[in-house]
Amino acid sequence: MLLTTILNQCYRFKGFVYVQAKFVRHLGQQAIEVRVRPRMRSRALCSGCGVRCAGYDHLPERRFEFIPLWGFPVFLVYARRRVDCAGCGIVAEEIPWAEGKHHLTKAYMLLLSRWARKLSWREVSRAYHTSWEQVYHAVEWVVQWGLEHRSLEGIKAIGVDEIQYSKGHKYLTLVYQIDAGQVRLLWTGRERTMKTFSQFFDLLGQERSLQIDFVCSDMWKPYLRVIRERCSQALHILDRFHIVAKMNDALNKVRAQVSMPTVIDVVMFRLFDGSWRLT
Repeated sequence: MLLTTILNQCYRFKGFVYVQAKFVRHLGQQAIEVRVRPRMRSRALCSGCGVRCAGYDHLPERRFEFIPLWGFPVFLVYARRRVDCAGCGIVAEEIPWAEGKHHLTKAYMLLLSRWARKLSWREVSRAYHTSWEQVYHAVEWVVQWGLEHRSLEGIKAIGVDEIQYSKGHKYLTLVYQIDAGQVRLLWTGRERTMKTFSQFFDLLGQERSLQIDFVCSDMWKPYLRVIRERCSQALHILDRFHIVAKMNDALNKVRAQVSMPTVIDVVMFRLFDGSWRLT
């Protein structure tokens, strides 16, 4: 089976077709180059407004790095069309497999970012024979896409915690949505102060903050104060680990006080044990 046939079945885009795959030399190693062309009589999409427009001319060919196959780098080669849009003027067409000036395909960036959640970026770059910078750009694109498409509606339960990210007392505040069937990271802020945590509720807004029913946190005082001020209607659930730790600290103090000998005990012991006679 031809590689172009596999791509046309598994990674197909409306209005485009894969026409040729061949081996080429790229940076001193063999790579697979797949040419892409628009389908006959298809009209390009304006990258500004998304409207199908008449073609104007073509830009020079560009190479878009695709998911490696059998250890070989794969590149999609395409000469992007320019369109004459009534609203946007003469602009480059929108292509479905890449975005903006990224030369990595969306599928490849998504794959790299998924593995970057499980492994270090260095290990991911070595596994896919790419650079650390490519993994970084892939993660950056996915995070930006997530922020642009993030919805803050319908949040009923949140959890807040801190994580130390460097030597010394350097922390990040993390806020999660922990609704049944919907667990995700909502927001990250530097430090673990009242000002930091308040920024999350500023982003959420007063109306959505009042819709929260449950808040989970540890016993860090700045978090407790912000929750009391900005989300007082919610049931506040404290981390049992910190509760038990506080109880153990209190019990240890009581035990120390009970077992500590008083001045009278020391005097009576010295009087009756005979040690005062020793010279």
